[in-house]
This record gives sequence, C-alpha cells and structure tokens, in this order.
Amino acid sequence: MRKMTIYVKEAKSARPIHELEDLLLKEPGIERALVDIGDGEVKLELDETKIKESQVLQLLQEAGFHTD
Repeated sequence: MRKMTIYVKEAKSARPIHELEDLLLKEPGIERALVDIGDGEVKLELDETKIKESQVLQLLQEAGFHTD
C-alpha cells in the first residue's frame, strides 16, 4: 500500500468534497481517501498494482479538479 498526499483547490466545501470522495473511492486501487476541509488536503492509500499516482492526478484533472 502506498500513501499519497495531494491538495485539491476545490475541496473546501461539502459538495466538491463529496464529489471528490465519490470519484476517488469508485476507482479500482484507491483503498482510502480522507479529505481535510480546512486546506483541501487529500490523503490516499493506493494499491500500486492497480493504479499509479500519475493516474490519480489525471483522473482528478479530467474531472475538473485542480491540484497543487
């Protein structure tokens, strides 16, 4: 299991956080997603045999989220 931390600019209110969590947790290989509403920090646990960090970033960008 690999841990990944990213910051999502839109993840600072309930609706985008809910959309973000739904998107991430439906993706095979993402085992856990925790969002900090205060600063948009997203902590993930990934199964790297199923998904890579670069694929997670691409998934978020395609869904319209902006990451730092």
